Amino acid sequence: MRFTKEEAMDFIRENNVKFIRLAICDIFGRQKNISIMPTELESAFERGFGFDATAITGFADAGHPDLFLFPDPDTLTLLPWRPTQGRVVRFFCNIKYADGRPFELDTRYILQKASKRAKDMGIRLSVGSECEFYLFKTDEEGEPTEAPLDNAGYMDVSPRDKGENIRREICLTLEEMGITPLSSHHEEGPGQNEIDFRYSNPICSADDVITFRMVVETLAARSGLYADFSPKPLKDKCGNGYHIDIAPIMIGQEVTDESVADSFMAGILDRIREISLFLNPDSSSYDRIGTYKAPKYVAWAKEGRNQLMRVIPFDGKYKRVELRSPDSLANPYIALALIIHAGLDGIENKTQLCPPYDDISNIGSPKELPCDINEAYTLAKNSDFVARHIPERILEQYR
Repeated sequence: MRFTKEEAMDFIRENNVKFIRLAICDIFGRQKNISIMPTELESAFERGFGFDATAITGFADAGHPDLFLFPDPDTLTLLPWRPTQGRVVRFFCNIKYADGRPFELDTRYILQKASKRAKDMGIRLSVGSECEFYLFKTDEEGEPTEAPLDNAGYMDVSPRDKGENIRREICLTLEEMGITPLSSHHEEGPGQNEIDFRYSNPICSADDVITFRMVVETLAARSGLYADFSPKPLKDKCGNGYHIDIAPIMIGQEVTDESVADSFMAGILDRIREISLFLNPDSSSYDRIGTYKAPKYVAWAKEGRNQLMRVIPFDGKYKRVELRSPDSLANPYIALALIIHAGLDGIENKTQLCPPYDDISNIGSPKELPCDINEAYTLAKNSDFVARHIPERILEQYR
């Protein structure tokens, strides 16, 4: 459900809401929040709510120590696990300076600019997400152990799959928050799970990923478990991917033009090495690359699931593509912004899509994704494309 400012205020009054969380993400996609009382909400809508920017990693600027949170009324949602007496709601916020200018390191703002560019070009982007995570047992003090919840495999069922109930609880909780999961299942790794989401616009998709991570971590902890989104929780098992599905749709026609979709894919392939730092932001991210079904080569396929990009089989008028290299530590706002800009460059330049490589033996001498975070950082640092879309202060924090 989407709210206007007035509708949000009415909802707060009518639903016995006592605490309001104003949420943002730092440059790495870690959620932060400040709780305010309902009496402060109208002021926050009008003038923002101040916070100490120097206390958040990457935000520090001695010249501008104070920034302001402006709630986005569209993002109002109840937190279902909080008490029904004295309810708690959350808003995602836009971050601004005291004079009303957008804060350039607000990664949600970075994605908003990318989305606006697409709209100005006559392109509507429909984005879906597939998010993987592991569940580990905890010790008597609630600290995570190295023991996964179960030893089940892909699409196994109970009793081998011991994550069935918590996945159900996660999906039902997300539905209460206005987010509709598409599917859920046990993944290939022991204790590994996946939940997929319906297509939505880029901002909603990124917001949903941040909400999803919070819900999973919260409900896992309530069940005495630890949710691990790291790229490679177990050395010899599957890593956690954050697969991103995109359909570039022509506004007004509500169809995907084949040449537009191909150029969009080509643009992403052209820039993927330069933006890998932000899709795979941790040193352990590169332990996942090239293992099991995580891609290694800069290539696409019509059917294969081992390549960087693949066309999703779909009986309809949209050509949907899946990017398989991002992992679950990526900031979804930055990741989507860079993917969108790369694809739009491909459309503007009418970049030709290379032939598909459904058989890895036909590739010859393909380019490879960065082998470690140092190579990824160097590629990003030397990229004019990254410099156009990502502030240098963000890049330096990813070193």
